[in-house]
Amino acid sequence: MRDTTHDDFLVRWITYMKTHPHWREKHAAFINAQYQQSRLVIQELAKTPEGKAKIRALYDITNKTAYKKLLG
Repeated sequence: MRDTTHDDFLVRWITYMKTHPHWREKHAAFINAQYQQSRLVIQELAKTPEGKAKIRALYDITNKTAYKKLLG
């Protein structure tokens, strides 16, 4: 069972959506920034000596020829 903090969050979020007509654009920009940052971290990790192995382990990639652009 969820606690009241979840309910409070939902009420605040619904209120925000009702009072800010451009909430979708702001939300989409935030989500897209999260994906972009994740991609940058993965790309930088791939440049380190053991980075490619760490990425394979992190995402459970068993096919070593997959993701050639990223993993070489």
